Amino acid sequence: MKKVILLMFILLTTSATYAEEIKTNFDKHLFAKSQPKFKCDGRKYCSQMSSCEEAKFFLRNCPDQKTDGDGDGIPCEKQHCISH
Repeated sequence: MKKVILLMFILLTTSATYAEEIKTNFDKHLFAKSQPKFKCDGRKYCSQMSSCEEAKFFLRNCPDQKTDGDGDGIPCEKQHCISH
């Protein structure tokens, strides 16, 4: 009987430790995914952007942007967001 109780105790503590490790790793993954790839840092011209994704982020999230000259919602059409 003592062996069964000891085995149950070991099983429960091991499971709890493993579950906490899984939760910690999952939380780290979610935190990494929730961090924006770009941040508003004062850039406002297409020549300062390196990709269409970056230009779109700046247009949507940062003030005083000069990346959408024709006002159609697509930034940097000549440099980065070229439509074919």
